[in-house]
Formats: sequence, structure tokens, C-alpha cells
Amino acid sequence: MRWEDFRTSENVDDRRGDGPSGGGMLPGGRGGLGLGTIVVLGLVGWALGIDPRLLISGAEILSGGGGPAYEQQAPRPQQGKPSAPPQDQTGRFAAAVLGNTEDVWKVVLPQQLNVRYQEPRMVLFSGATRSACGAAQAAMGPFYCPLDRTVYIDLAFFQEMKQRFRAGGDFAYAYVLAHEVGHHVQNLLGVLDKVEGAKRSMSTAGRNALSVRVELMADCLAGVWANNSNQKYNSLEEGDVEQAMNAAAAIGDDRLQKQSQGFAVPDSFTHGTSAQRTRWFMTGLKSGKVQSCNTLSQDAQL
Repeated sequence: MRWEDFRTSENVDDRRGDGPSGGGMLPGGRGGLGLGTIVVLGLVGWALGIDPRLLISGAEILSGGGGPAYEQQAPRPQQGKPSAPPQDQTGRFAAAVLGNTEDVWKVVLPQQLNVRYQEPRMVLFSGATRSACGAAQAAMGPFYCPLDRTVYIDLAFFQEMKQRFRAGGDFAYAYVLAHEVGHHVQNLLGVLDKVEGAKRSMSTAGRNALSVRVELMADCLAGVWANNSNQKYNSLEEGDVEQAMNAAAAIGDDRLQKQSQGFAVPDSFTHGTSAQRTRWFMTGLKSGKVQSCNTLSQDAQL
């Protein structure tokens, strides 16, 4: 992926390396889990829609620890202004991808839907920090908080994608960021508010099914970004699409459930199967049109 020439976003708050007073997360108790294990459980929780704290607490008990897997220190209050641009390679990559999503969506959204694009923020943190949606922890994986319109990510997530799930590569990581920005686009379009309202009267299975549609739409919007970015900036290289499809497949609900428990439970899916995630990403990539991502339509074939 040709990202080195992307404009670096000014909407990045780099909170890494703040230490305990800045919201760090430390292993706690006897038999405490290592950070790598915690991040892996966060990756699984992120993909399956399970509260990672439940997975971590269970793993801590099984490993012989009697208490919680970690102790969260008081998070640093959210800063009013972005920090200095990241200087490390991974941080610069994340800031550059965010900048490119800004440049693409500020053109695509008005052109296609006559909606002004308002840029989100992105917080880079290590361990834990604060968000308007509550504590942001590495164990949660990357997430978008609609209340403060911010993407939160511990960049150690990328290493876990590569090492544990064999889903590495710049474009695979960019897909993850673009997926979260896709949730921001949904927020601007009013999709998230409508979905949350609809969920209140649904069963657990119904809420899960609706969550799948929301997540597949974000996958499709990531594809829309990639299409338009490539058209304007010639950003894709050979093998990039395969990287993204591999990442989407690696975090499909069916594959992760089979890996963790030996079988899949479709009613518990919250993000979609491997086949669904790759298909909807490719739908957005091929069309480049937001209108092609209407997974919420009852006529949409997931």
C-alpha cells in the first residue's frame, strides 16, 4: 500500500507512553495474564461482540489467578487538542491512513449523498484511556465511540493480527481503521441512532442480527474508501486486496467461534461470517458507491 505520501491527519491524539497516571493498564493479581494474551482476547471479543472483560476474567481464573486480569488506573482526561503527530512508523501510518480517509470522505459523501463530512478524531493509546463511551482498554480492540466521534486503538492490535491470526500487511491494518471510520460515516448518516432505537424492542438474537448488518455496512464502507482512494491517489499495490480479504475472513464470527470452541452459533454472530465480511468489503471496493452498502435493507442478501 502506498501510504507514505498520504497527508497526515491533524485529528490524532497520541496518548501512548503516558504511564499509569495517563491511563495505563497493568497486569494484576497472582497468575495475571500477559499483555499479549489480553490483546488476543480483545481481538476475539472485538470480532465476536463479546465484552472482553468477561473473556479476560474467565482466562484469569483458569490460569490460576484469583482476581481480575488487570487493574485499570485512573484514565487521563480527554485532551481538548490533538497532540504532536506520531513519530514512530506505526503511529505515522495510522495518522496517514486517517488523513486519507478524511480526504476521500470529504469528497465522496457530499458528491454521493449531499452530506457534509465532519472529520472524526483518533486516539492512540497503550493499555487504557478514557472515552466518552467509558473506559477504552486494549482488551476491547479498536472501536468507534459515537458520543465523541472518535476512533480508539491500541496499535499493538496490528501485531496481534499478524502474529496470532496471520492477517498482517499495511492494507489489512488500513482496512481495520477504515472499518471504524465507516462507523463514523454511519453516525453522520444517522444510522447508528436508528439502530440503537430499534434494538430496544428486539430479542437478543434480533439485536445480534441487526449488529451484523451494521458491521457488514462498515466493511462495505471501508471498501468504498479503498476504491475512491485508489482512483485519486493510486494507493493500492499488488496483493493489497488479498490482505484485506484475508483480514476480513480471519475475523469472521464463524471462523473465530470454531477456533475457540470447535463450533459456530449463528444466532450469536454480531459481525458476520468470513464469507459475508469479505463479500461486503468487495462490494464497496468494486462499486465505490455508498448506496451499494445498504445492508440494513430487508432485501439485502447478506
